[in-house]
Amino acid sequence: MEKLLRPARVEIDLAALDQNIKNIRAKAGKAALIGVIKADAYGHGAVACAEVLRRNGCRTFAVATLEEAAHLRASGAGEEIIVLGLVPDAYADDAARLDVIPAVCSYENAAAFSAAAQRCGVLMQVLAAVDTGMGRIGYQPEEVEKAAAEIQAMNRLPNLEVAGVFSHMSTADCADKSFSRLQEQRFNAFVAGLNARGAGVKMRTLANSASIMEIPSVLFEAVRPGIILYGLYPSGEVDRSQLALKPVMQVKANIVHIKDVPAGFSVGYGRRFISDRPSRIATVPVGYADGLPRPYSQAAQVIVRGKLAPAAGNICMDQFMVDVTDVPGVQTGDEVIIMGSDGVNTISADDIAAATGTINYEIVCAFGQRLPKVYLNGAASD
Repeated sequence: MEKLLRPARVEIDLAALDQNIKNIRAKAGKAALIGVIKADAYGHGAVACAEVLRRNGCRTFAVATLEEAAHLRASGAGEEIIVLGLVPDAYADDAARLDVIPAVCSYENAAAFSAAAQRCGVLMQVLAAVDTGMGRIGYQPEEVEKAAAEIQAMNRLPNLEVAGVFSHMSTADCADKSFSRLQEQRFNAFVAGLNARGAGVKMRTLANSASIMEIPSVLFEAVRPGIILYGLYPSGEVDRSQLALKPVMQVKANIVHIKDVPAGFSVGYGRRFISDRPSRIATVPVGYADGLPRPYSQAAQVIVRGKLAPAAGNICMDQFMVDVTDVPGVQTGDEVIIMGSDGVNTISADDIAAATGTINYEIVCAFGQRLPKVYLNGAASD
């Protein structure tokens, strides 16, 4: 393993990822898996995660941007890559060169891809988007007549083929599935309308992570697991018994400094911590620029030598301090777990998210941006 240039890291357990994928594949039945590895695989490393998906038979990946697709292609990825966000006409040649499947919801955008595909001498596929209730991109469901005419026209364009139709669930991770059922109805009606007007749909994909877990009627030909790949549940409202998952990411660092201080000693910006007794304060080289949220300062804790120790003062950009007074024998160089488990104590992405008013998705994405990644337990499929 290459030597890290800082005593802090994200550890990615590829065996956990492998097992999560197998459990998801079993839950999805006959539906193909579209591995969602946007945002650098939610902070876990898109290239390494793509390899584990590949070993498990995944033949299509989904990203958010052309830049993410380019990163995968540069790593040697030859699979289909869907770009879920709209690609403007000005980037059509880049999309053709990268051999991606862009989302489209207008004939004009598809025509730009057709022209680019002709210039590059390739056949390009696109995926038609319908907005069933996310309010983000896509044809409106009531525009089915317009959409059918445009999709038929797209299929007549040279070097272009409409591969299928997709939409995205907005409340599938809520206990109340009524709006999800409405989205399902809108999607089915839209597809039926396309088929009735001769714009036959070859592939449908609607199911996100929560849908895979709890709405089997929307699995269709392909599903798009995202957060569940990485061992996290979409929300606190889903039925976790539906799918066994193991977190893939842990965040660890080593103490770089310890000082003994008297009562009345202040620590950090704003002097938010003032010791009320003689204390030991440890400095840990991770901060909010590494993804540790500054609003977490008052609730933050770490696991060190089998004990939980609270943060002392506000989290800084690159460091934070911990009160280790009640941790016997703690020394410079000791490992601390910022997010993860020592087998007894656990600090989860959900814990950090709850303490900072956000969601676990944001926590892992942020940790994965600057901290070096260490990959553990490379796994092969069965």
